Amino acid sequence: MRRAPGTYNHSINVASIGETAAEAIGARGPLVRVGAYFHDIGKMLKPQYFTENQGQGAASLHETLLPAMSRLIIVAHVKDGADLARQHHLPPPIIDFIEQHHGTTLVEYFYRRAAQQSETDPNRAEVEEHSYRYPGPKPQTKEAGVLMLADAVESASRALVEPTPSRLERAGPRHGNESIA
Repeated sequence: MRRAPGTYNHSINVASIGETAAEAIGARGPLVRVGAYFHDIGKMLKPQYFTENQGQGAASLHETLLPAMSRLIIVAHVKDGADLARQHHLPPPIIDFIEQHHGTTLVEYFYRRAAQQSETDPNRAEVEEHSYRYPGPKPQTKEAGVLMLADAVESASRALVEPTPSRLERAGPRHGNESIA
């Protein structure tokens, strides 16, 4: 809560959404809630690189970085989180949530930014989509899948200016779209 207050708030919201969704499909809601509390603990190591921890109107630290470097920082929160969880002896199901909450989704913002920069570069190195994907694994349980979706829904709704139900429906799913810019 002190190191990454925005991430803390995000995790509380994901826990509420995830638990409700899990119970609606007959999955273990309390497990999803606890997994959601821990899913982004890796962000504590570099909280300022994630929008939810930046002050409103603050410039993004990613503006001065190459997209490939930004991708490394963003993707690292999964490995860093799993490492922290192991160091603190969290149970394997919680570590699974941390490792699986992005699956193999695309870090879309930085992939698109890299592709745009590549188009204007005369030496034009093609941007490989696979290099802008989370390493996975994909969710292995219903509960991990629900957490992944709850995380994406919460992130997408936070990015909308006025998140009314109709705007949320129009926005559609944005899985893997980590809110960072």
